[in-house]
Amino acid sequence: MMARSKIEWTEYVWNPVTGCSPVSPGCENCYARRMARRLRGRCGYPADDPFRVTLHPDRLDEPTRWRKARRVFVCSMGDLLHDDVPDEFCLRVFSAMAQAKRHQYLVLTKRSERLIALANEVMGDNLLGPHVWCGVSIENADYLCRLDALQRTPCYARFVSFEPLLGPVHDLDLRGIDWVIVGGESGPGARPMDPDWAREIRDQCIEQNAAFTFKQWGAWAPVDDTLRPGESTIGHRVRVVGNTYMWRIGKKRAGRVLDGRTWDEYAERRR
Repeated sequence: MMARSKIEWTEYVWNPVTGCSPVSPGCENCYARRMARRLRGRCGYPADDPFRVTLHPDRLDEPTRWRKARRVFVCSMGDLLHDDVPDEFCLRVFSAMAQAKRHQYLVLTKRSERLIALANEVMGDNLLGPHVWCGVSIENADYLCRLDALQRTPCYARFVSFEPLLGPVHDLDLRGIDWVIVGGESGPGARPMDPDWAREIRDQCIEQNAAFTFKQWGAWAPVDDTLRPGESTIGHRVRVVGNTYMWRIGKKRAGRVLDGRTWDEYAERRR
């Protein structure tokens, strides 16, 4: 269903597909899985297995009803490119987007090889125009193959979400990448992000002319940047990550300031 979103890099979410299954360490503490469990038996989430991949054909016409242009995250509660989503239904989703091109659609996946194949098909059908941005999610250097696949995907604009960022990513090749998002992990079991991992990606974006958004610290934040006068870390969980003391203070208080400022760059399509 369509709903206004609190996600910093989008305005609305649209979920013609919900549900997913883990493919890599970034999936370990999936927020969508937690939310689906809370919605068990309601809002289209199966009572027996709320995060089972589920198609929602009744939602396909929702974008045509939105008169004002919106930035829309497609399938925030699942992965459109999951193996359990038939090609035919994927094509129906892209067709629905093509019927309301006034919106900008952000399609994010961890299944980058299927993205290449599907993009080739929908591009041929004139369904993958400038209104669709294709993106991949990467948590550490072990999954940079997704970036390579994205760069080989025939689309008009590309973005990468390094969230949750779980390790350093050196020597990024950002050719053909318009926009990069970095964020730490929040919620139960959240793992802290070394500030230097985020800085390194930011600096590489600046060097290679890719827009950079710092979405959040997540549950953990640098002590030196967030400790208030007269406050103590006693009573909080503290970890040393790299060269930084991090403490668990929750997403809201941790905020999204990196090196004294927020980073909200957003790329319009430049090719």
